[in-house]
Amino acid sequence: MSDTRRRVKVYTLNEDRQWDDRGTGHVSSTFVERLKGISLLVRAESDGSLLLESKISPNTAYQKQQDTLIVWSEAENYDLALSFQEKAGCDEIWEKICQVQGKDPALEITQDPIDESEEERFEEMPETSHLVELPPCELARLEEIADLVTSVLSSPIRREKLALALMSEGYMKKLLQLFQVCEDLDNREGLHHLYEIVRGVLFLNKAALFEVMFSDDCIMDVVGCLEYDPALVQPKRHREFLTKTAKFKEVIPITDSELRQKIHQTYRVQYIQDIILPTPSVFEENFLSTLTSFIFFNKVEIVSMLQEDEKFLTEVFAQLTDEATEDGKRRELVNFFKEFCAFSQTLQPQNRDAFFKTLANLGILPALEIVMGMDDLQVRAAATDIFSYLVEFSPSMVREFVMQEPQQTDDDVLLINVVIKQMICDSDPELGGAVQLMGLLRTLIDPENMLTPTNKTEKTEFLSFFYKYLSLPIVNACRCLPDNFQTAQLLALILELLTFCVEHHTYHIKTYIMNKDLLRRILVLMNSKHTFLALCALRFMRRIIGQKDEYYNRYIIKGNLFEPVINTLLDNGTRYNLLNSAIIELFEFIKEDVKSLIAHIIDNYYKALESIEYVQTFKGLKGRYEQEKDRQTLRLNRSVFRHLPQTWTPGMTAMVGLVDYPDDEDEEEEDEEQSPRKRPRLGS
Repeated sequence: MSDTRRRVKVYTLNEDRQWDDRGTGHVSSTFVERLKGISLLVRAESDGSLLLESKISPNTAYQKQQDTLIVWSEAENYDLALSFQEKAGCDEIWEKICQVQGKDPALEITQDPIDESEEERFEEMPETSHLVELPPCELARLEEIADLVTSVLSSPIRREKLALALMSEGYMKKLLQLFQVCEDLDNREGLHHLYEIVRGVLFLNKAALFEVMFSDDCIMDVVGCLEYDPALVQPKRHREFLTKTAKFKEVIPITDSELRQKIHQTYRVQYIQDIILPTPSVFEENFLSTLTSFIFFNKVEIVSMLQEDEKFLTEVFAQLTDEATEDGKRRELVNFFKEFCAFSQTLQPQNRDAFFKTLANLGILPALEIVMGMDDLQVRAAATDIFSYLVEFSPSMVREFVMQEPQQTDDDVLLINVVIKQMICDSDPELGGAVQLMGLLRTLIDPENMLTPTNKTEKTEFLSFFYKYLSLPIVNACRCLPDNFQTAQLLALILELLTFCVEHHTYHIKTYIMNKDLLRRILVLMNSKHTFLALCALRFMRRIIGQKDEYYNRYIIKGNLFEPVINTLLDNGTRYNLLNSAIIELFEFIKEDVKSLIAHIIDNYYKALESIEYVQTFKGLKGRYEQEKDRQTLRLNRSVFRHLPQTWTPGMTAMVGLVDYPDDEDEEEEDEEQSPRKRPRLGS
């Protein structure tokens, strides 16, 4: 069995200042001949491949954080971290690094990166001045301490020395005890100095100090100090919010005290970073990088601890799906899963995969089927967010579940039909939930994410399922809804989805449109009082015609489906608006090369359109129609000529007349351009 003390995760910091997981393995320190020195090696626990090979350089600054992290930079903008499963393993490797660099393992950082001028000043310092000398921790010296803390922030070396001094002899805890004294005495000047001190200490960016400041004994005093910003007339009440307003609810009792403490700590530190601390300037952004890492690794640890507690998650799912569970309790359970999924976004891809697979195995999708059908708006909103996480993580997993459901239950309680019902019945005037659910449906039916190598038939199978079970409920769902602005918005969303289908589902949507006479039903919306809805219907038709598919064209011709479009154009009159421009653009596109539709429009609607002269579109259509008609006549004449008998008679000559046939295609095209209407015709 492998030594769990040496089990680590390898992380690298990406351009967005987020940690990327490079894999899990076991670390060792050994001499590597090729690198000419002691190096850190991490081999993957899955296949033994080399995840990391890093020489321990004498000049590299290694930093130990949170007892189980070692962080360092190997080159500019390339940061690495080893996250150990056990503290003992971290201590062993840290001692080895310090041994190579000749440093004291008691330090949390071996050295700081410094520029040349700083290094020159450092060389001039006497060796005995390894610590900053702090004033006595007394009320009368708070201003002096605040000035000292503020003055060192621009110097990496002095920041490191100050951090070492603050950690010695419990100095930080003594400072926080002075806060309680100042608050009891209502000493505003002292409280303002403590604000500057604590803010400056946070900007020292030292994990060892964070461990002290964010401990259960100290964190509320840290929050208290940060309430007394000198720029504010009255102090903020952050502690009151954290202790009275913000309530920690255990949906299922958490028996692991370490996990409970970690959750409390993470929430409070996140609150400090997001709410209390002012937005850092460009020069201060890197000062809080360790604080960001502190929160990140805390979240990773929380998710991992919860995920590994199968008894806890099983109990949560059991209560979530139990019909006897009270609505209030169910609301708390759903909100827990929402926060749980939100935390999982901090995980790296392979860890996130394992997380969602765990939820899927425990039955998260059947559970959502129940809670999304509840009347409680908060529960439905939280369930929709969870469903969103699942669809974004693995559309294929959701599609597989959806296709298996009809074999096991009635259509009315299918998860996907529950989703459609929630979309149709969204009570939000802005249709926020409907927009979100429509986006998820679009993701599920997008062929671009159906190209999984493990299931080559997924695209065909799911699209066949979609058009068999789901598309008709989407189209028919709004028949019983009132004719108002909110309904119009919902119909516009549905038309947007159907337009997407026309663009991406060539065969299935074409069959569906023709079998259900869908375009005719949609063009009824051209009469809507809501112009944006009429435009959506027109856009749907435009996408169909844009396919240049003669099956579509024959369907449109057979159904006289241009009639509602032309009526809308005529009713719009001479108003120059978006609707007018969109209809004109449709006919301009047809004029380019859709011959069957050109003939249909001119034969059936030109009398109604010929009076429109503010654009040349319809005259152009007529010109193209006449040109094509002449071409066809010419082809017919040539065909007749080619089939005449070889022996001529005077009667034949009289019948044919004086027809001048061009010898080649070039002459034919030239004649057509010069005078197509004056061409002698057969029998003239």
